[in-house]
Amino acid sequence: MEANARWVALTAIAPVAWGANYFVTREFLPADRPLYGAALRALPAGLALLALRRRRPRGAWWWRSAVLGLVNVSVFFALVYVSSKLLPTSIASTVMAVSPLTMMLIAWPLVSERPRPAHLAGAVTGLVGVCLMLLTGAGAASVPGILAAAAAVLVSSFGHILAKRWSGDADMIATTAWQLTAGGLLLLPVAAVMEGTPPALSPPTLLAFCYVALVATALAFSVWFAGLRHLPAGTVGLIGLLNPVTGVLLGTALAGEVLTIQQLCGLALVLAGVTLGRPGRTGRHIDRHLDDQAPDRLAVRQRTTAKATSRVHDNSTPPP
Repeated sequence: MEANARWVALTAIAPVAWGANYFVTREFLPADRPLYGAALRALPAGLALLALRRRRPRGAWWWRSAVLGLVNVSVFFALVYVSSKLLPTSIASTVMAVSPLTMMLIAWPLVSERPRPAHLAGAVTGLVGVCLMLLTGAGAASVPGILAAAAAVLVSSFGHILAKRWSGDADMIATTAWQLTAGGLLLLPVAAVMEGTPPALSPPTLLAFCYVALVATALAFSVWFAGLRHLPAGTVGLIGLLNPVTGVLLGTALAGEVLTIQQLCGLALVLAGVTLGRPGRTGRHIDRHLDDQAPDRLAVRQRTTAKATSRVHDNSTPPP
């Protein structure tokens, strides 16, 4: 129980950092260089992690790093940017909030994790809470923006579950580092062709990129993928609901936005959804009960086998 609680708390660092990343990006990073912004977010983060864990990919991890970097970094960052430019923040965040359900459904065939009723209940509860917090009725929804946000949900959910399936005993920091490095390297030539020269980096912009690369990417992705290794995908997906919660709270604290009663109720529902999706005691108690009964079952099986062997021996022995 304590170990799972620690992994839940550690994994929660990622969506909180990503929620703060919205504010930092909006306030301090250039809006006209999205591809360079994504590359400058991914590549320094990957190189920083490689400095901590100097290990080259081995065997299949050469092409796996490229695939995961393309999906989890290059394509995902670009789709998030497009959706954020075409949609109001409330609608874009709400579309992204369906990722817990998507992760559960994708994890079922890919890693054989069947969603539990508690996970599904938590996902629905959290989604209702996010809708209460973020749907204000302002702004018109763009069909291309909705499609970009939905594609971002599918791409990130598939990429995260794929990373969970492939991780095995691989070093988590090294594999995360190579994903980010590969994603950044794939973005650089595209950014050079599409956006021309890199953006100028003033001191505030440089500090913002340091946060985006080191905290919201290097640290956040490391703990996120570590959580995917040690926790059910449904639980990790529900923890991701803290992302829009963080964005709303920061908007209230730093941008002077008013937190309404509706948003407070939504916040309570999101936290309730995360709590519902935590690994509970029931499953572990059942497993422990079965483990305690295992020696008794083994002894019974051995006695039954011995009796059967004795009968066969007696029947096969010729009479004197």
